[in-house]
Amino acid sequence: MEGKRADFSRTELVHVVKPGDLNGGGRLFGGALLRLIDETAGIVAKRHSMRNNVTTAAIDNLVFKQGAFLNDLLVLIGYVTYTGRTSMEVRVDTYVEDIQGMRRPINRAYFVMVAMDENDKPTPVPQLIVETEGEKAEWEAALLRKENRLRRKKEGY
Repeated sequence: MEGKRADFSRTELVHVVKPGDLNGGGRLFGGALLRLIDETAGIVAKRHSMRNNVTTAAIDNLVFKQGAFLNDLLVLIGYVTYTGRTSMEVRVDTYVEDIQGMRRPINRAYFVMVAMDENDKPTPVPQLIVETEGEKAEWEAALLRKENRLRRKKEGY
């Protein structure tokens, strides 16, 4: 199976914050943002895995940096940072874009996605071709996150 570069499956999703996305305090509800991040990660993983169905296996590191409000324009950018045999780590950065096009970061998340075959069994994915120093750093950090996940699983949480 031929490897793929991160650019191949890079995805940008844009969403306008609507009244149904808000919590009681008038801010973007965390669950609404989580749904958008999961959707973005799923699209990235589906593209990378050659259009296989994918499922979310883990959410690693979901950091809320700032809030978003009614009518804010959210921009979510996702890309693959690491691949295993059947899994992919996807980084999704979320920004609020102002009228001049300037973006301020409000969230960063790492999702572990698993490719599924037609029988709902994990299936191999193309390896990620790591080219730049930034991609190498992401790969190394992904290995540490994977190690931490495995340690937590072994410890029962």
